[in-house]
Amino acid sequence: MKLINLFVGIALLSNVAFAKEKIFVVERETSSLAVIQDTKLTSKIPKMHNMNHGVVKFDGKDGYLISRDGYVVWFDPESEKPLAEYKTSKSAIGFTIGKNYIAVANYDDKSVDILTRDLKPIDKIKTGSKNVGIKIYKDYLIFAQMDSDKVTILKDETPTGDKPSFKIHKEIKVGEMPFDAMIQDNTYIVGFFLTKSFGVVDLDKMEYREIKVTADGNKPVLKVPHFGFWSLSLDKTFIPAVGDNKVLVYDKSFNFIKSITTEGMPVFTSLSPDKKHMAVTYSGKKFPVIQIIDTKTLEIIKRFEYDGKVLHVRWSKENPYLYVSVNDTNKIVVLNTKDWTQIKEIKDIAKPSGIFIYEGLK
Repeated sequence: MKLINLFVGIALLSNVAFAKEKIFVVERETSSLAVIQDTKLTSKIPKMHNMNHGVVKFDGKDGYLISRDGYVVWFDPESEKPLAEYKTSKSAIGFTIGKNYIAVANYDDKSVDILTRDLKPIDKIKTGSKNVGIKIYKDYLIFAQMDSDKVTILKDETPTGDKPSFKIHKEIKVGEMPFDAMIQDNTYIVGFFLTKSFGVVDLDKMEYREIKVTADGNKPVLKVPHFGFWSLSLDKTFIPAVGDNKVLVYDKSFNFIKSITTEGMPVFTSLSPDKKHMAVTYSGKKFPVIQIIDTKTLEIIKRFEYDGKVLHVRWSKENPYLYVSVNDTNKIVVLNTKDWTQIKEIKDIAKPSGIFIYEGLK
């Protein structure tokens, strides 16, 4: 009997050890983060400022949140306690986490703030422009200046020091009104509101080129959505073509492969951890719909429709789950991606939007 109890105890401990994920969901209108574990709503973290387009990121055991009204909040994702906050501006649009700093791109006071990891100010870099698409590569900090049509590359002159010291390394003139960017390896990709293309900066060579974005028949795409909505698999880039009911597929050299016709106007694409499937969400009349694309065959294989707008989806890395944020009916839907069945509705989450997963639990 003691031996059986020992095996049961080991099994329970193993289950606990492998339960690494904790899900944080932005509640847009309550200034809160909802917390989900094991597909159950376990708590809420209140007073997190204006959560319209709130974004959460994790690095090690640290959680950081940026609010629409310019607050950065440092919190402990395990105890769920806020540790510090700092207001960089009246409107902040993005941030990135370095080894020994946080960098925040601001809209309203046209600057980039450099903070310590515990949110003490180091520097405020005045740019005279709204700043977007802030990323890190090696000792470089890269961002786009929306009003000045350029990409700025800063270099940390003290990369082994306790605090960074950034100086301008290079500035590159790009297309009209850059509004977002993404980075993969040494490639910084920036999109534009007014130029029907996107720009690519090779950060090793410090070289820039522009790539036209077209759909079938070489027709220009009306608008390229925020790059947080693109998806990068091992050998393909998927771009939702706003203004056309298609997802555009490119290879890694940005050569056009094909377009996938979708049910509505795609807004957001999200790849599964194994890169085999991609979830696509829509705007307008098709807001409640998501479709699943097989990334090998480039065919739509599943369709789901809900009783409210789908604002975000997130794939679990721990379980075969896809979390779906259904804003109007205040719930998160959990899909089993092995057989594409719905296994749970997590209710009482007020106007959910962004879903973010912390993987550091032990």
